[in-house]
Amino acid sequence: MEFRETLSGANGLIERVASRLASIAPLATRIVIGLAFFQAGTGKFRNFENVIGFFDSLGIPFPAFNAGLVASMETVGGVMLIFGLFTRFFASGLSVTMVVALLTADTADFLAAWGGASQLSPTDVTAFTFLLFLLWLVFYGAGKLSLDALLRRILHAESAPVGSLSPETT
Repeated sequence: MEFRETLSGANGLIERVASRLASIAPLATRIVIGLAFFQAGTGKFRNFENVIGFFDSLGIPFPAFNAGLVASMETVGGVMLIFGLFTRFFASGLSVTMVVALLTADTADFLAAWGGASQLSPTDVTAFTFLLFLLWLVFYGAGKLSLDALLRRILHAESAPVGSLSPETT
């Protein structure tokens, strides 16, 4: 019985520490992924003609328009992820760009990574790894340490009638 109690106590401690630190995971994810997209987007703007040519070689329609759209989404979306503002919206848009990357530029590596003959694993394909993190942000949100959370608190406080109890106090 002593081992069970020790194991249960250790598990309880780990759960309490993890729940107190849980807001760090979405923050760290947003900062790392947001910075990567910001750098990719600004890089596309700096080498815009090359990006247009690359998109054209992949058969992406309207390559100049789509290059500008993707570069803008990555640049603005990256900043918005870092700050955690409209996170689900921008994570959704950036997810679309990752799906397109997997269907065009990264198709061969992505398919090979799922086969037994390749030395690649699916997580070696950057677009797939980014897609997983973006989908996590779409489904679970920006977390407590974000402008989304602050905006939600402000909007909730403004919508509560004067003198009513807020859900946090009930």
